[in-house]
Amino acid sequence: MHPNEELVRRLYDALNAHDAAAMTACYAPDAVFSDPAFGELAGAEVGAMWSMLCSRGKDLRATVDAVRADDETGSAEWEARYTYSGSRRPVHNVISATYRFRDGLIVEHRDSFDLWKWMGQALGPAGTLLGWTPVMQARVRGGARAALSSYIGRQPEPQPVA
Repeated sequence: MHPNEELVRRLYDALNAHDAAAMTACYAPDAVFSDPAFGELAGAEVGAMWSMLCSRGKDLRATVDAVRADDETGSAEWEARYTYSGSRRPVHNVISATYRFRDGLIVEHRDSFDLWKWMGQALGPAGTLLGWTPVMQARVRGGARAALSSYIGRQPEPQPVA
């Protein structure tokens, strides 16, 4: 198995353990992440997103399959199952991921999934009826970004080592 395949598997093992620190350690400090819900995140935002999702998703479980990687790029198919905290509705999200690697770390991680389908599961009938509209999708993205900003703002400042 290629070391970058092992890296991708380690990322999802850490997700299943709700170990955001171990997940963050899989990424370069200047990494970029994107998905249909959060849009594009960079640097410390990536680790903060995983930390927020791990802390909120008490029943979050991931399965990963079809992991492929070489020295520079990779891909995987993964599924997330959890209860959406905003509605307490069950979600089963099927996700395709692509990665770029540098020096044994992820520098770019792009997840793609059907946002409309996710909205139907997470938000119920309103998500199913209106989830295809750009306005509703923008509302979900704005809410995800606002939740992340709020989460980051509540984190204690790192203390200097004496």
